[in-house]
Amino acid sequence: MAYDGAEFCGWQIQPGAPSVQETLETALETLLRAPVPVTGAGRTDTGVSASYYVAHFDFDGPVPRPLGRAETLDCAQLRYKLNAILPKSLSVSAIEPAEPEFHARFSARRRRYTYFLHRAKDPFVERCSYFFGYPGVDFEAMNEAAQLLLGTHDFSCFEKSGGDNKTSVCTVYDARWVPYEPVLHAPLPDASPALYWRFEIEADRFLRNMVRAVVGTLLEVGRGRRPLREFEALILPPDVSEGVKVSRRSLAGESAPGHALFLTDVRY
Repeated sequence: MAYDGAEFCGWQIQPGAPSVQETLETALETLLRAPVPVTGAGRTDTGVSASYYVAHFDFDGPVPRPLGRAETLDCAQLRYKLNAILPKSLSVSAIEPAEPEFHARFSARRRRYTYFLHRAKDPFVERCSYFFGYPGVDFEAMNEAAQLLLGTHDFSCFEKSGGDNKTSVCTVYDARWVPYEPVLHAPLPDASPALYWRFEIEADRFLRNMVRAVVGTLLEVGRGRRPLREFEALILPPDVSEGVKVSRRSLAGESAPGHALFLTDVRY
């Protein structure tokens, strides 16, 4: 599925706020005439979008007649009916039967996020990209810093408190800034690839708020406010005595805004 995060307060159900999970579960319950809990590939924060997202649900019937016969669910028909009642901000691209042991979150091996940035004011990308107009941003230095993220490290400096994870260790396989050309609108008169950038990062798992914190800290490197050696120190093993876990989040930079972040791939 895909969704526009601007319309939701994140993936997970929360009281008094619209969420992707609740919206999808409500639509499934309407069609299947029974409560249908949905498990997603991971939690996305308020405002964060997904162009590729995977979720699973268990259903053992009985199947309502328009959606199949007896215990056989017509997945193509369910997808068609779902998209007809879901809001425009949420679309389902495919529904497929899975093995009983499949789990949308725990079976995932890699996830990929993309963060969009534009350097010149552009009203056509403002909704899904971060306007960062500071002069003299050094993307070469930012890419040097991004390469330091590769491998297995403790990323607790980039982790927002309140997560339920048992460890802050992640393995990052790819991290880089690349220029791109917007394709969803006619180019502006002064548009060039140097004005539009995206940060791509792929890992086995991500901590709460991790990507936004990484982006915000890399932007400090690009502005010359944080030397590479200080950035590298953020992913060195934490010096914690007697196994006491302490918050290290304040050592890194501020989190970049969530509206420019997309979950773009999940691999199983």
